[in-house]
Order: sequence, then C-alpha cells, then structure tokens
Amino acid sequence: MVFARCVAALALITLAGCASELDSYDSYPAPRKYPIHGIDVSKYQGNINWAAVRRARVKFAWIKATEGGDYVDSNFQRNWFAAKAAGVPRGAYHFVYWCRPWQQEIAWFEANVPVDPDALPPVLDVEATPDSKTCKRHLVRAQVIREMSAMLAELQRHYGKRPIIYTTVDFYQAILQPNVFSNYAIWVRSTKYRPAVEYGNRKWRFWQYQSDGYVPGVPGKVDRNAFYGDAAQWRAFLRRSGSNPRSGRPLETMASAPWSGGSW
Repeated sequence: MVFARCVAALALITLAGCASELDSYDSYPAPRKYPIHGIDVSKYQGNINWAAVRRARVKFAWIKATEGGDYVDSNFQRNWFAAKAAGVPRGAYHFVYWCRPWQQEIAWFEANVPVDPDALPPVLDVEATPDSKTCKRHLVRAQVIREMSAMLAELQRHYGKRPIIYTTVDFYQAILQPNVFSNYAIWVRSTKYRPAVEYGNRKWRFWQYQSDGYVPGVPGKVDRNAFYGDAAQWRAFLRRSGSNPRSGRPLETMASAPWSGGSW
C-alpha cells in the first residue's frame, strides 16, 4: 500500500514525495509541512532536464559555480542558462577553500557567475574540511569571521544582493553559533534531524533536508531543500532579492531587515 502511494505520487510528478519519506521526523514540522521546495545541483547530477524539473514543482535551484580560486563546475554554465530558460529561479554558490586568499576566491566567483538581476542571491558555502588532502589549515574562529565578513561584503557590492550563508553543523558549532552573521539569511544542512536539534534557536531560511532525493528531470540523486515560509513569503523573497545592481536603484535585499524566522 505504501509502495502504491509512492508510485501514485511519482505519477503526479510532485516534489512533495511520499508522506512516509518526509514524515520520518518526530515532534516538529517535517519538510513536507513547508510548501516551497527546491534542489541544489552540481556536475554530479549529470545533464538535467530543467523543463521536467519545473514540471515537478521545483520552486528554486542552487547551482554550484566555483570552488577556491581555480575550479569552476563543468556543468555550471549549462545549468545556469537552462534553469532560467525553463523558468526555475536559480542562484549560484561558491564553496570556500580555506587555503586561498579570500580575494582570489571571490574574484574567481565574480569572473564566472554573471550579474543577473533575475538571479537569487549568491551563496557562500562554508564548511569545515578536515579530510582535505590539499588544505590542512586549522580554522581560527576570529580570523575566519573576518574573512567571511570581507567575502560577504564584496559579494553584496558586486551583485547588489545580500548573500546567503550555507553551513554544515560542524562549521556552525565551531564558528557561527549562536548568532554570528545573524543579519544574513542562513541555509542549514540537517538530513537526520530537524534544524533546531543541532542549530538551536538559530533562524534559518533554507533547509537542506535530504541528500539522496529523486526529482523528475534529474538523472541521479539530488539534494532537496525547503524554504521557511509560505507561498506569499516566497513571492516576497523573490521580489526583495530581485534588485538590479546596474540600475542605480537602492538595494532591496534585507540589508536592514534581518530574518525573523517566518515574517517579513
């Protein structure tokens, strides 16, 4: 019976998925309680059919662009333009490599990610990488915060949109807890527990809740994410993150309106 319901759900091409899958968390709003869902992708998802992704009710996509100061995702350009052509709101993210000067990293991102007034805000992906074979740097909290502050400021200057911070729980607990950069929207990874279990009372705007999801149009497994808010709040987010830095208009991207956990 459960299998039949899952098949029916796939037949409807809905991102919501099987209730048994998304209701696996206890005593808190499971991912399916949030109506706005999206994905994040890189070259590992292969050649994505973005029209099919949109038909699957994917409301947004974060696309890997760059890493460090010399790596660009081989599918970035294709994903960037194809997602927009299909009508899927998309933004780009940069994975920080802590053994590069921050100026080189952000310059590399800016050289590879176009300024597009229709894009979602850029994302700074900050993670601890203790298993890296090439970067053995020990992260000192005060120094990392200074570097992040500079990177975020430069991204906002260049793109005219207040960046979003993506973080994993180990990096958050070592560097960002409880409220460092609280005036920036945060995107948290928590695939085993509700965010509050590991991120406490920190207000999040995006939640990466699954790393092995299946979405029509994506050849393999894909990360799935939820937006904190309803459809009206999502529309407000899109409006507020849509300023054009080349138009001379004032920034409209939450610069003076920190995330309050669900209200604007």
